[in-house]
Amino acid sequence: MRIAAISDIHGNLPALEAVLTDIERRGVDLVVNLGDLVSGPLWPAETAQLLMSCNFATISGNHERQLLEDDLVHMGRWDRLARETLGAAEIGWLASLPATLRPLSDVLLCHGIPDSDLDYLLETVTDAGRRQASEVEVRRRIESEAASLILCGHSHTSRSLRLRQGVLVHNPGSVGLQAFRWDRPFAHEVASGSPKARYAIVDKREARWHATAIALDYRHDLAARRAAEFGAMDWAYSLETGQNTPLA
Repeated sequence: MRIAAISDIHGNLPALEAVLTDIERRGVDLVVNLGDLVSGPLWPAETAQLLMSCNFATISGNHERQLLEDDLVHMGRWDRLARETLGAAEIGWLASLPATLRPLSDVLLCHGIPDSDLDYLLETVTDAGRRQASEVEVRRRIESEAASLILCGHSHTSRSLRLRQGVLVHNPGSVGLQAFRWDRPFAHEVASGSPKARYAIVDKREARWHATAIALDYRHDLAARRAAEFGAMDWAYSLETGQNTPLA
């Protein structure tokens, strides 16, 4: 069994197209999509339409949940942009997506952790900063979920952890946005250091899952230019460099 795992596209159509072309070249049995699909100052409607045509095993992320809420006044700027750009068919599709999914009996998909789309699974954030989560922390977050492979997104960070019983927990990183700042649960930032689009190929060999992280060049200048057209200069900088804008 060979799985391609994609996540956190955030409406970055040229990055998604590059990843899908690479996946087709490599050949897989299944593509899974781990949420945060369209929100951002890029191509929300076009990205949704492409993903709808692909019919991948797809779950929602926190941004799908947020953009489907009724309170447009207090909605985040880029969730609101996506909401106002998407048509009824795209909105209906997003609303149909589950928060978690088992595309195979021993494979679990979640965006953050199984019971929260806002918490990281493989990272821990404290007032001292962000670090890789320990095995004890990860086991606590997945609780009693029975699976030999758990795929997660949300942190935009490519990372793996093999638990002692052989379970592989893997985050493929972000297809569409390589750096961001966030204030939950404490202020922190994420940056891959490169604008390349990221995803993963996961193979089952000799009864164990193995993940290969992949980083691809794509026309990130087009994405950066698109973000700048919306006045999202922080996004433009992150898309161009894989870094966050320098703090004043």
